[in-house]
Amino acid sequence: MLCAERLQRLIQASILGFVLLFAALGIQGGERSMLQIAFLLQVAMMVMLVIAGLTGFCPGLKILKKIFPPCE
Repeated sequence: MLCAERLQRLIQASILGFVLLFAALGIQGGERSMLQIAFLLQVAMMVMLVIAGLTGFCPGLKILKKIFPPCE
């Protein structure tokens, strides 16, 4: 069964996959908005990871632990 920490990592991987998709669509199609979306998602992900790394607090993980059991 999925636990909160593993699910969080899967969600992060999915977000990074979407970033790559938006970046590829922006480069290939020449759509500037797709590149902007990719950039904003990447920056948001980086900020969240830095905050979690420095403080040990991750809001997403706190929410997931209310729904899914923590990993042992």
